[in-house]
Amino acid sequence: MTQQITVHGTVAEGFETVREEFAAFVAGERDDYEGQLCAYVRGRRVVDLWAGTEADSLYGVFSSTKGAAHLVVALLVQDGTLELDRKVTYYWPEFATEGKGAVTLRDLLAHRAGLVGIDAGFSAEEMADDRAMAERLADQKPFWRPGTAFGYHALVIGALTGEVVRRATGHTLQEVYEERVRAPYGTDFFLGLPESEDSRFRSVQPMLPTPEQQALLAAQPTGPHTLGSIAFNTHVPEPGTLADYVNSRLVRAKGPASAGGVASARGLATMYAAAISELDERPPLLKPDTVAEVGQIHSVGYDLVARAHKSYGLGFQATADMWHPVLGAGAFGHSGAGGSQAFADPRSGLAYGYTRRRMAFPGGAAPENDGFVRVVHRAAMTA
Repeated sequence: MTQQITVHGTVAEGFETVREEFAAFVAGERDDYEGQLCAYVRGRRVVDLWAGTEADSLYGVFSSTKGAAHLVVALLVQDGTLELDRKVTYYWPEFATEGKGAVTLRDLLAHRAGLVGIDAGFSAEEMADDRAMAERLADQKPFWRPGTAFGYHALVIGALTGEVVRRATGHTLQEVYEERVRAPYGTDFFLGLPESEDSRFRSVQPMLPTPEQQALLAAQPTGPHTLGSIAFNTHVPEPGTLADYVNSRLVRAKGPASAGGVASARGLATMYAAAISELDERPPLLKPDTVAEVGQIHSVGYDLVARAHKSYGLGFQATADMWHPVLGAGAFGHSGAGGSQAFADPRSGLAYGYTRRRMAFPGGAAPENDGFVRVVHRAAMTA
């Protein structure tokens, strides 16, 4: 007999439809469902819901991590520490090998560098260590001529931009994030989870595809020399799964900046709220010009890795084009392979975060986000 899952939490007046949408979804899920949903509008928390879990439980959020990483880059561009159109070699001279000398920081952030992985693949230990990955990537020849096309740098973009941050500041990207973003707001979005917080971590559960979904997954090109295999490091002799990766204590302790972050929905939403709105009597982290720059589409069309239409701003996904067309054109954020979704929509003032424990088909933002975003955006526009 299926046990009914209770929805906990609160919504602000005018956002009751969000609770109804969330409860209706939860009622149709397996009885082991765990999920959290949180949203802010112009710095005010208006949705804070959870089911099958606790409000402060933490989950591996896969590529939603990239939002935190590239908020750091945006802050450093804003204060003049980094310049988008400088060549990467200005900060990182060793990067110039194998025809990469003309690649700019803007190219890196827009997934145009052609450096989605390395021929030999990374070890599990290297995958947890951004600096070790960066050293290997500096010696790699690009897989296409930089700047001529784009493809999702799924597991390496954090190491690449992180090395630029380290060279420019003398601190790791994770250290800058902790000092300038996470600690001031006390947000539960970690790039490097302290052991003292590890009891709150809920291990990611693997996807349970239907037979039809499994057939679609099996039809994907999986040869060892495809760009997808190289980008997701599955061309090594003993590849681990994505769930194994985020469930590794080593990974969550180090917080690699591409996909090793750990967060609650509150943590995701709070970070994006802080980016675009006054929060806790602090001004927005990002100035309007910076918000416009990071949210502007820089790469759009056929993604050579995903083999599908994608669009990216600067380190962030162009959320309206890729996922949720109800949002403003300047919305920016990042989904994660486990089903998480997080973004800021400057037009409505909406900041959104969703986490779930079990990975959702087909990867990226779980399908239920469509309904959640529609109702929370509608309420936000009338708030």
